[in-house]
Amino acid sequence: MSQTFSPDWIPDKGRRRSLRVLLTIPVIIAGEGAAGKDFREETKTLVVNAHGTLALLSNSVAQGQIVTITNKATEQKLSSRVVYLGPTQGGKTQIGLEFTQPSPGFWRIDFPPDDWKVPEN
Repeated sequence: MSQTFSPDWIPDKGRRRSLRVLLTIPVIIAGEGAAGKDFREETKTLVVNAHGTLALLSNSVAQGQIVTITNKATEQKLSSRVVYLGPTQGGKTQIGLEFTQPSPGFWRIDFPPDDWKVPEN
């Protein structure tokens, strides 16, 4: 079961573009680590929205870095930018990822919030 919420502990620059949903989804995050070595890490989301996710990662990444996120259930991959580096606990850091293009269907949520609809061009 998922919950929608807007916690104070996640950074918010202005009005949120899409509602956050507290949802644990198995994902793979891959990219280049701080030491210049490629990494591929299986992890889980903490929060998702139409524009990205908050997840835990044990590999070091830099704000602004581009990584790939894979939804393990669908094997769909998206390019994402690291937009937030949060607290570290138990060797894992909270990271905020923003898709390079909004992808509300990436999470395969049956009843996504109304503001997840992306206008068609």
